[in-house]
Amino acid sequence: MRKKNARWIRHTHVFRADDYECTACGYLADMPYSVCPNCGRPMNGTKYDPSWVDEMEAADAIFDD
Repeated sequence: MRKKNARWIRHTHVFRADDYECTACGYLADMPYSVCPNCGRPMNGTKYDPSWVDEMEAADAIFDD
C-alpha cells in the first residue's frame, strides 16, 4: 500500500530558527526532510506560515511601539 504524500509547513520566527511541521502527523523538525522521520510519509514540498508576524506584533505591544 502506497502512503499518501504530505507537506512541511515552514514556521518562521523572529528570534529563533525556522521549524517545519508535518501536515500528516504534526511532527516538528529542524529542516525539511524528504520523508517525515515520525510517520514515514513522503513529502511533497513546503507551505509557508508567517508566524513571525504574530511574534513581532506581540513584541511591539510589549514595547508600546
